[in-house]
Amino acid sequence: MPNTLSTFLKLHKVSFILAMLSLLFYYTFAYHLERTDFIKLLTLFIGLFILCLKLIQFEKWNYRFLLAIGLIFRFVFTFAEPNLSQDFYRFIWDGHLVANHINPYLHLPKELITTSTIPVPNAQELFDGMGSLSAKHYSNYPPLNQFIFGLSSFIGGNSIIASIIAMRCIIIMADLGILYFGRKLLKNLNRSPQHIFWYFLNPLIIIELTGNLHFEGVMLFFFILSIYLLSLKKWYWAAMVMACSISIKLVPLLFLPLFFTYLGWKKSLLFYCITGITSLLLFSPFYTPVFIDHYMSTLSLWFSNFEFNSSLYNIAKKTAVHFDAKPWEFIKEYGKITPLLTIFIVGLFTFIPKKYDLNRVLWSMMWVLTIYYFISTTVHPWYIIFLVLLSVFTSYRYSIIWSAAIVLSYYAYSQTDFKESLWFLGLEYISVLGYLIYEIVAHRNKK
Repeated sequence: MPNTLSTFLKLHKVSFILAMLSLLFYYTFAYHLERTDFIKLLTLFIGLFILCLKLIQFEKWNYRFLLAIGLIFRFVFTFAEPNLSQDFYRFIWDGHLVANHINPYLHLPKELITTSTIPVPNAQELFDGMGSLSAKHYSNYPPLNQFIFGLSSFIGGNSIIASIIAMRCIIIMADLGILYFGRKLLKNLNRSPQHIFWYFLNPLIIIELTGNLHFEGVMLFFFILSIYLLSLKKWYWAAMVMACSISIKLVPLLFLPLFFTYLGWKKSLLFYCITGITSLLLFSPFYTPVFIDHYMSTLSLWFSNFEFNSSLYNIAKKTAVHFDAKPWEFIKEYGKITPLLTIFIVGLFTFIPKKYDLNRVLWSMMWVLTIYYFISTTVHPWYIIFLVLLSVFTSYRYSIIWSAAIVLSYYAYSQTDFKESLWFLGLEYISVLGYLIYEIVAHRNKK
């Protein structure tokens, strides 16, 4: 054994043991876990979260060590099929359509599966895997995401696992980009660059992105790159990169108004124009007269049909049902109010603050997204990832608590009827709100 490695093991024996335990837990998570086994899932996740906290505590200034173990933890999932989400089946399905120059926004899987000339390898397996809900709706993934699906399916060919590995590699590279530009941005904002490891080593990020193939990480790579370019005053390039982020997931659209006060009205209008034009160019290969109708009808389902892991909505629904309201009618009415309330909240954070530097912009983004999730009908675990990254650039850490507590929402998948536990939801949100209130009071006292 080389002397340098021997010396390192002696000096960092505890950290090495913690890393090995984490590796074992991640391996078990990837290859020996069914999402219906809630007790095992919860135990592994809590264990990984505690180990993550200790690793950051012991090695917070050891950049190379934290980078290395973060990558190793991700590579553990290389040959594993996602076990907490079935979305990847639809990703591969859409990818084969794109690779064969077929518009995924125009054709329903349940219609294509009946044709004999469908150009999708393993079509029946993918169709069965994505589930009936996905199969009866048009694709809702933005264009740049579709191009990534197409590239991954082209590389994977007739192999599902090869397509999974291709997507996984892209997601890991995106996380490395977030680490690189996130550190640079933290330095530019006079914050400790090591804070980025609260994102990079967080078990929720590793499991939901690398493990379950959610593309929030790719969206966040473009988002952080855009904010970094803004910190260098290269706002025109930042606008184009922001459009790429929006073309992976639409969430950054929420934040566009927040740049108005920061950039001033002249630059902000140009920023919006460049972002809009770039987005239209990315959408243009898929445009047809019925494209907008199909895309918007699918997006509207998230406001008026779906509910999962909600907080204020659950309280409002229980109250409304107590007064004889019908749940299926109430969610549609609630879905009409949510966008209006969101616009109002964004407006408040855009125009009320007097001082508006880039630190304040990121702070406002964190609060807008937090409030948006509190009022939403659907908050999947991977949604919190954006909030975790934003909090890295502030002094608030309640999102870290949320990233741990949100595993309780997976209880619903252990039930045959996917029924949520209000006790677990209550525990999740009470812990998050409790720590949030503590931080708000602590910050006020500090000031």
